[in-house]
Amino acid sequence: MVNPKATTTSARARDVLAHALASEVKLDVAETTHRGHATELAEQATRDGLDVVVALGGDGTVNEVVNGLLHAGPQPGLPSLGVVPAGSTNVFARVLGMPNNAVEATSQLIEALLEDRRRTIGLGQADDRYFTFNAGLGIDAGAVRRVEAVRRKGRTATQALYVRSAVREHFFGPGHMLTLDLPGGEPLRLALALICAVDPWTYLGNRPVRPCPDASFDTGLDLFGLTSARTPVMLRHLVQLLQKDGRPHGKHVALLHDLPGFTLTADGPLPFQLDGDELGDRSSVVLRSVPKALQVVV
Repeated sequence: MVNPKATTTSARARDVLAHALASEVKLDVAETTHRGHATELAEQATRDGLDVVVALGGDGTVNEVVNGLLHAGPQPGLPSLGVVPAGSTNVFARVLGMPNNAVEATSQLIEALLEDRRRTIGLGQADDRYFTFNAGLGIDAGAVRRVEAVRRKGRTATQALYVRSAVREHFFGPGHMLTLDLPGGEPLRLALALICAVDPWTYLGNRPVRPCPDASFDTGLDLFGLTSARTPVMLRHLVQLLQKDGRPHGKHVALLHDLPGFTLTADGPLPFQLDGDELGDRSSVVLRSVPKALQVVV
């Protein structure tokens, strides 16, 4: 499945990559034409009994494909997922160990297909939608919304744009507090909550952002939270998240690991995002871990 609007490949390059795959395996190519189309195509792939579905695009395309493959939930016999990164960040592919270069990633994918190298991974689920690496309700989702508004005007989504958008969201966003409800636990009030299915949460260029350094495809969900929205607190902990071997700490930090599920409720509607895709406003979302949800070709 090819996203023709992928930001880091040209139409000619995508044709070359598809030709390289077709030289080693039987391949059908389908281009997406609208939002949600990759989900529809992946659903059809499960009905057709295909062996592998390869997503050539960014994290949004991968997320759509995953939700199509799992439209009826995890079960034996589903197609495996392969990824060729062609977006601006490509978090999922990079966490899997794929090169952040479409040509090199295609070469590694072909090798994995020929050697039948597959891995079963766990995912996250927010209400009825799956996510592969992160979720957020509040500042991070508001930043994504601001970036998408700029992109619709024809500008490129750079890492600097994401940072500026997050700063603007901190100062000018709704600013509603969140309540974290854990089964059997006391409610916790948070000014910021970042949900991680894996480490890192995202990348700024080549620098990983690591709010949940223990998160893994093989464990439940992790959560990094801050109990204060004061600017010095936010800035101090942002620096911690960008340290290569650092670990978030401090009296305002809530760092929770291997959670099977929890609920986040906001005092008012807040932007909501999954895998860097903004999905509108929510006042509440139920999140859970889905172990051994999907096979990936790596």
